[in-house]
Amino acid sequence: MTFSTKVKERRHKGGSEMSRLRPAVEQSPHPAAPRLTRSAASQARLGGPGPPKELAPGPYGKQRRKHTDSALAQELSQMRVSGQESPLGHALDGVNMRHASRSSTQNDQPAPSPPVKEGPRARVKSSSRGGLASVARLLKLGRCKNIVVVAGAGISTASGIPDFRTPGTGLYSNLERYDLPYPEAVFNIDYFSECPQAFFSLARELYPGRHRPNYIHYFIRSLHLRGLLLRVYTQNIDGLEKMCGIPEDKLVEAHGNFTTASCHLCYTPYPAEDAKVAIMSGDVPTCSFCAGTVKPDVVFFGEDLPQKYFLHSEDFPKADLLIIMGTSLQIEPFASLVNTVRASVPRLLLNRHAVGPFLKTPLRRADHLELGDLLDSVQRMAHLLGWSAEIEELMRSQGAIVSRVD
Repeated sequence: MTFSTKVKERRHKGGSEMSRLRPAVEQSPHPAAPRLTRSAASQARLGGPGPPKELAPGPYGKQRRKHTDSALAQELSQMRVSGQESPLGHALDGVNMRHASRSSTQNDQPAPSPPVKEGPRARVKSSSRGGLASVARLLKLGRCKNIVVVAGAGISTASGIPDFRTPGTGLYSNLERYDLPYPEAVFNIDYFSECPQAFFSLARELYPGRHRPNYIHYFIRSLHLRGLLLRVYTQNIDGLEKMCGIPEDKLVEAHGNFTTASCHLCYTPYPAEDAKVAIMSGDVPTCSFCAGTVKPDVVFFGEDLPQKYFLHSEDFPKADLLIIMGTSLQIEPFASLVNTVRASVPRLLLNRHAVGPFLKTPLRRADHLELGDLLDSVQRMAHLLGWSAEIEELMRSQGAIVSRVD
């Protein structure tokens, strides 16, 4: 039975894992894209994505309400003015950001985000710089000392690695010659069993060593060097965070990496360098024990997330600033991590488009966003903090190419 036949049969069953993974049809020009589950087993351990953590009953419920009127929240309230009043221009045009947005979910499924409202009062201003200025001020005041960074493929595009979803240029678009039943099938273990070459083609693009870290990676490392970085949670499998010098204990590669390899059937370890040589030369590495196909230990849909991922239960309640950059927040359970910081904790989104909870209007009052080119936003953030020269010198010392935004 072919993979396509399996997919058709499972669609008729209506609750199968494969049908849940298929992207839904868009309902509006800029809707929140459907979320995909990276690890069904891991989600079961976590109790499913469920409601956002600030609304869910649990050990942090009372604590979050208590912190709503904390000194940090008061500082944010004093800094925040409407987009029309601010000389810098804040992240939302005329939207009242003093009231938190709340949503509910049913049956442990993520609630669909409402379509983005059109009109001058709801349209996000991609040129707004108020979010950067507000968060930079908090950092200068010493108010943020446990920063968690959530990163996606967008932080690596400045290194020459395409993101996954951009039409025409994204990595998924480059796999069209394999006639995938849907783009994410390249990370489906059943599809891999029948057609490993689709993933191996992607792996040849992402294997560490082909690309160099960029300014964004070194900005994150600068947070570490200043003792401000609690942890980086990355969806990336390109290894650039580690290559730029972010220590292993500060890094959670939630979707695995190429450091190790194993058989996808019996999980027998396989020499990672031998797997790389075979894949880069167009061959298919096979297990010497069961003859199954070997793959790098990148997490596929339905596979367990690495144990280190579960540090989030300690890190996110401890965070005093969350920086989200270069991610579409579509893959669960990773996407829901951004909802697990306390309600009073500032969340800064640096992205080309608003995603996840930042699609809601009004935003909760501790939320900030800066939309547009990510490299430009990060460089301006470093300039506001006075870190630009140090980051550029750090890059030169490691042979990285320094690009400047005037």
